[in-house]
Amino acid sequence: MARNVSVSSGPLKYAQGVSIGSHVFQADEPVDVGGGDIGPNPHELLMASLGACTSITVQMYAERKQWNLQSVHIDVAHERVLAAENTASGATIGMVDQFEMQISFSGDLSADQRNKLFEIANRCPIHRMLTSGVKIQSKVVQSGKSSESSKKTSVGGIE
Repeated sequence: MARNVSVSSGPLKYAQGVSIGSHVFQADEPVDVGGGDIGPNPHELLMASLGACTSITVQMYAERKQWNLQSVHIDVAHERVLAAENTASGATIGMVDQFEMQISFSGDLSADQRNKLFEIANRCPIHRMLTSGVKIQSKVVQSGKSSESSKKTSVGGIE
């Protein structure tokens, strides 16, 4: 079960203290956008989450199958790209986020095993979450109590 994540701003501009269970680290923005670059930025944290989940999922699968997977290496990149055109109306939807993962497997594996590991890599829980139409529910709280005004948001806008 996933632990809750707590994020708090501090005295440094944009620097955030992140706590997850007993783990504490910093997130920040690069210097060129006003941060101090004392930690990864939010986009980088999301890319790290996708890469780590993909690698762990592949390792768990190979372990269950008793395959000789020595290691997994994943490079993740992110960019905003033009969305595909709507062929029915001819309208362009705009920009969408695109992640590119380059995955390599080390070990004594057959071509079929490598292909299966690649298939499994693309079904890790974070990959499925990012492609499922995520809903985010946010609310303002004061002094540990929920406020009366609460907004629910989802991908693509406010509900």
